[in-house]
Amino acid sequence: MKITIVFPGQGTQYVGMGKDFVETHFFERANEATGYDLKQIMLEGPAETLKLTENTQPAIVAHSLMLFEQLKPILAAKEVNVERVLGHSVGEYAALAAAGVLTYEDAVRAVHFRGKFMQDAAPEGKGTMYAILKQTEENILEACTAASTELEKVSPANFNEPSQIVISGDKAACERAIKYLEEKTAARVKAIELQVSAPFHCSLMKPAELKLKEVLDKAIFKKNRFPYVANIDAKTYAPETSAETIKDNLLKQVCGSVLWTQSIQQISEDNIIIECGPGKVLAGLIKKINPNLKVISLDSETGFSEVEAL
Repeated sequence: MKITIVFPGQGTQYVGMGKDFVETHFFERANEATGYDLKQIMLEGPAETLKLTENTQPAIVAHSLMLFEQLKPILAAKEVNVERVLGHSVGEYAALAAAGVLTYEDAVRAVHFRGKFMQDAAPEGKGTMYAILKQTEENILEACTAASTELEKVSPANFNEPSQIVISGDKAACERAIKYLEEKTAARVKAIELQVSAPFHCSLMKPAELKLKEVLDKAIFKKNRFPYVANIDAKTYAPETSAETIKDNLLKQVCGSVLWTQSIQQISEDNIIIECGPGKVLAGLIKKINPNLKVISLDSETGFSEVEAL
């Protein structure tokens, strides 16, 4: 049996996440790692506080790794080896912690600062993100190049699935890119402005990348126990990849694109994918990338029983 484990990113959080976990020491360890009561925010909210990026990111990683700890003995009992792990944006930190690269505490602490630095990187109103639907990758790349200037840039942020690519950057440049697409296709382009606190995965995040390096330099990185797929290049990194390479991938990811579609396209259909984190967002994206892939979402009533029945 081939198992791939995927970890979700920002936008999957909800108030009450983790309320069913019996082993509450994970909450206490997350509180200690962040230096504040993350447990209360996760369990009680309010939603507006949980939605702050500096809280959202550690909450998602903490929740994902709690689920992973529950999953491990089930896979061990079945003598199943993990084929690979990968995570969407901040989910990559949970994937690396699952692979033994980072401790639970270091992963949660790092993404708290990552969220804070990203939140603070661009002045409010300067940048934005749009989900562009039903446009080719080639057209979007062309539009971003045409719409970017020396002072105002836009680039693809997330290749979520073949018919949904998110662009990010200066607000004016994003709007020029959409206009370019409409002129090129001679049709109205469906572009949804995302309600995000900052324009993630674009050049405006450079200040966050520089600050994050200082945090990651203080964390202990170990070699990965099993393969992981990096967001930045959709390449599979074999076990025992150097810690410096992994750290470099995480830093590049702050301003770079999340190549989710390209990463999932590499997974053969004899794999069973386990979504390990809040919600079922990745299951939906994966089904649009390859409907023949079987996905089990652990954050559901039947998730763990489905894994046990494999």
